[in-house]
Amino acid sequence: MKFNYKISYSIWLILPLLFISCEDFVEVEAPDNKLVSDVVFNNDATAESAMTGIYNQLFLADFSSGQRTSVTFLSGLSADNFQNIRSSNITRMEFEQHEITPDNPGNLDIWASAYNIIYLTNSLLEGLNNSEQLSSELKTQLEGEARFIRAFSYFYLVNLYGDVPLIVSTNYHDNQLASRTSSAEVYEQIISDLEIALDSLSSEYKNGERTTVNKFAAASLLARVHLYLEDWGAAERLSSEVIDQNETYEILEDLDQVFLANSKEAIWQISPLGGGGQITNTNEGSLFIIDPIFSFFAVIKMEEGFVEQFDQEDQRLSNWIGYNEELDAYFPFKYKVWSSNELPILEYSMVLRLAEQYLIRSEARAKQGDLIGAIEDLDVIRIRAGIASVEESNPGIGEEALLDLIMKERQKELFAEWSHRWLDLKRTDRANDVFGSNPMWDPTDILYPIPSQEREKNLNLSQNPGY
Repeated sequence: MKFNYKISYSIWLILPLLFISCEDFVEVEAPDNKLVSDVVFNNDATAESAMTGIYNQLFLADFSSGQRTSVTFLSGLSADNFQNIRSSNITRMEFEQHEITPDNPGNLDIWASAYNIIYLTNSLLEGLNNSEQLSSELKTQLEGEARFIRAFSYFYLVNLYGDVPLIVSTNYHDNQLASRTSSAEVYEQIISDLEIALDSLSSEYKNGERTTVNKFAAASLLARVHLYLEDWGAAERLSSEVIDQNETYEILEDLDQVFLANSKEAIWQISPLGGGGQITNTNEGSLFIIDPIFSFFAVIKMEEGFVEQFDQEDQRLSNWIGYNEELDAYFPFKYKVWSSNELPILEYSMVLRLAEQYLIRSEARAKQGDLIGAIEDLDVIRIRAGIASVEESNPGIGEEALLDLIMKERQKELFAEWSHRWLDLKRTDRANDVFGSNPMWDPTDILYPIPSQEREKNLNLSQNPGY
């Protein structure tokens, strides 16, 4: 795995230790980490800086960056929300056409960058464990943050690739030939990490910035994990814990306020400051917005069939979807800033937000037969969008129809965010219904291939069926 990212200012403290990539650390001699660890973990300030460096790296890492190599973009192409404007880029067309080859560079970028983030968190966790100089309070807090980021990274790996190597140390002798671990075991590690994070993290945000995780971020991701594992009771309980934090979170009436920096709907965001340069806009804004003057930069547009699903009075259509006349193309317009180098930063990249928790709880309640509660949660989202509530328009709706409606609302609410639609189709076994008429579609396409570059270096890595 290649690692050519620009190094952010705050991670230089751990450069010799943490910026050894997944590929490199299996090919070089064992590094002398003792001096580095002594420096980084000998006081609270430098240890805190190490964690800040990992947060910053999420803005740069391919899978989490919101750029053309991110899961938001590439897995969005795999779903039915948007498509390529031009067909000349083979890498991107393979994702849209469900013909991803094992040597697709975008596919490698997702895999490699996620494992690089995991390596960074493993390195930090080992440093915390070996340190005797740090305050116990800080060690507990930083362990929770690092475990959350590791669980977050594994969540996308296991959902996009199925069984994946479970790497929880920096031991390159073990890691270089690690075989794939069952999805069930990877999920066990994800849950373990998030439960520890839930117990370790404060309910407050450090420095008032929602770019660091707190205990409710851990509860939010854990609620999603249990939803995916069909543990409906746990998903409902955890989402309720977040929803009940009325003083911290709320569903904002003005849709244009949702994706602003530190909005009250935000549970966790990533700041453009992680880039370490002069750019102060989100990567998603640069990628998705089709600027009226520089429309030739645009690479994707929304599928017209998806846009047509919105009711005309739906404020998500008017506020979150833009239109470019020159290209006759609709585009995601949740982020309003296309390019900027000015302070203060107006928008942060949204990772977790409150609306998803209402949708999680709605689905979990419906699956448990609590249709009234499920409708109440779904109507929070629908009423905010300016469309008729289910309670008024279809009060006698049955469970199956309600679950279908929840999926449609998830698609409309969460489009262009972190591959929600693609993963929803996968986890609910709906992908064949959506893509089955496409002659290029095969049911095995629901998992991406293990990158051929990784299998060439590690003969213990098996390939997914169909590749």
